[in-house]
Amino acid sequence: MESQYNPKEVEEKIYQIWEESGFFNPDKLPGKRPERFTIIMPPTNANGRLHVGHALTITIEDIMIRFQRMRGKLTLWVPGADHAGFETQVVYEKKLEKEGRSRFKMKPQELYDEIMKFTLENKIYMENDTRKLGASCDWSREKFTLDQSVISETQETFRKLYRDDLIYRDYKTVNWCTKHQTSLSDLETISIEKKDKLYFIKYGPLTVATVRPETIFGDVAIAVNPKDPRYQKFIGQIIEIQHLEKKFSLIILGDNDVDMAFGSGALKITPAHDHNDYNMSVKHKLKRIVVIDQFGKLNEKTGKYAGMKVNEVRQKVIEDLQTLNLIEKIEDYTHAVPVCYKCKTTIEPRLMPQWFVKMQPLATMAAEIVRAGKIQFIPNNFKKIFLYWMDNTIDWNISRQIVWGISIPAFICKNCNRGILDSDNKRNEPCVCGGAFVQDTDTLDTWFSSGQWPLLALGYPHTANMDFYPTDVMESGSDLIFRWIPRMVFLGLYLKKEIPFRTIYLHGMVNDQQGEKMSKSKGNVISPIDLVKKYGADALRISLVIGNTPGTDLSLNENKIKGYKHFCNKIWNATRFVLTNIEGVDLDTRKPVLTVRDEEILKELKKVVENVTDNIENFRFHLAGEELYHYFWHNFADIIIEEMKPRLTQDNNNSKQAAQWILLEVLITIIKMLHPFIPFITEEIWSRLPIKNRKLLMIEEWPKIENKI
Repeated sequence: MESQYNPKEVEEKIYQIWEESGFFNPDKLPGKRPERFTIIMPPTNANGRLHVGHALTITIEDIMIRFQRMRGKLTLWVPGADHAGFETQVVYEKKLEKEGRSRFKMKPQELYDEIMKFTLENKIYMENDTRKLGASCDWSREKFTLDQSVISETQETFRKLYRDDLIYRDYKTVNWCTKHQTSLSDLETISIEKKDKLYFIKYGPLTVATVRPETIFGDVAIAVNPKDPRYQKFIGQIIEIQHLEKKFSLIILGDNDVDMAFGSGALKITPAHDHNDYNMSVKHKLKRIVVIDQFGKLNEKTGKYAGMKVNEVRQKVIEDLQTLNLIEKIEDYTHAVPVCYKCKTTIEPRLMPQWFVKMQPLATMAAEIVRAGKIQFIPNNFKKIFLYWMDNTIDWNISRQIVWGISIPAFICKNCNRGILDSDNKRNEPCVCGGAFVQDTDTLDTWFSSGQWPLLALGYPHTANMDFYPTDVMESGSDLIFRWIPRMVFLGLYLKKEIPFRTIYLHGMVNDQQGEKMSKSKGNVISPIDLVKKYGADALRISLVIGNTPGTDLSLNENKIKGYKHFCNKIWNATRFVLTNIEGVDLDTRKPVLTVRDEEILKELKKVVENVTDNIENFRFHLAGEELYHYFWHNFADIIIEEMKPRLTQDNNNSKQAAQWILLEVLITIIKMLHPFIPFITEEIWSRLPIKNRKLLMIEEWPKIENKI
């Protein structure tokens, strides 16, 4: 063996051997394997290179697959790539901006074709990066969320939900990004804390408190709590007021949802530009007046303010109200403001026709399954979070005004915006309003297709791979507990009447060494492939696992990876020593007479096998990796090898043979157990060990606990 382990010379060669063996494919695994084990890889966004979060996902899932494959199970790990709808279009729009172009000046098909070319190019990079990390997934079954079979089945699910009265089209306020010109679901917005002003504005005999005075022109009512003694006498009255350039007739409503402690206890109601106000308008049958357009500018209904952007007009409105002596007071106000999760533009609630999924029936179904214990959460506290989102769900807006994605299989009437399925024979007939139906140009929220991923990745509804459903584990980032995870659960139950997976394993975020979230704007994004080039894939993999408890964030320190590169060198050098000193030893021949100390070593080894096996089976990968690390370095290398050195040079042939036998037995056992964590170096070492009828380590049998003594 070479004096130093060089991952650059080993890893590409080893991965090629694995791929050529065919053993990533369960159909080609040797022996009888009556028990299945399946993981569907979260489809990686095919719009760039992998980041360290992807590396953590790949490592954890590969550990499970390699362990279960060695345990004799029929293992299937399906890789996938996600077109990632809105996210990818945002990435591509940034590319267009750098080139001095805009998607709004491109034909839809032209933009779609360019993004497809861009995505497919990045998909190749992403797949090669995944290989470099050692993923033993079945590439022959790889799926892309824009494969024609996936598109067809996703659209069929839309039709099925529509026919089952679980999808509807309606005018409602939605989250609107004025930069990207699309609606977003609640999953695609985040809240940031913002310091604003709370304005107390005189409305006739009442004073209302608001942070959005610029929406005055869309006011239709004032709401107070009917229990509030300050305002009980006003409830039901209609007041006439003159504000700026408009005369208002506003009804004063009593509504229990009004917080008496907020502001003045009286709220102005603007249904077209506030979600809560919209809901109140439904309850009280109020009209809705749109005064802000899709670009975040005031429209023609606002007089001299028309054409001004929301942020600039706010101060102008306040100045004019102050001139009219209509501002009672102004206070500082800190509150959570929803923004687009990609560009951080403040969300502008916008009244528009959209497609919605009725969430309550689906969420109830998912919650019942989880409460019944049919799905295990690791860590278990995420069960409560899951149930909270299912118990407090709102209908899901699945329409996106973007080109990149799966088209909605529906026709809409341009006059009344009524929607019908593309398969409906009435699409060629006039609408009930007399208007004509045209193809809907919106696309589906990417979570709508990825929510069906465990089924689609296995080719649903075709039966070829359905024996692998339900899958065993869904491993993902903890931030997806309220985004992706629930959608997979309820769509799996809806479509297949089965849970999509038995266990949900959620890891935390990978941050930089200061604990800061990685982002391109901060310049602290770490490329896993750069780390692989520098330290080797094995060192990166085990550094991501040891010390990383489920559900908690991990701070990635490059010195930690460097330390595990030293660990790999330690394994290599210890193996060199053993191989140099065991010439002629064969574990298949009769076991030599062992000393009491030798038997003690085997008992210790048996305990390690028991602990590591139990920890991996119970998803405690960090503990399994830590025990293997300490056992190899501090027990095998520092103690056992040192104890055996004098016996290897003794004239006592039996003592020497026993020492050689022990060294090889321990080395073989520990290399097998290390394989799921650091597969490249262990496979390379395995190819050099004196073992009869040697197979690839990836399909060797996991150490049997009962045979250790």
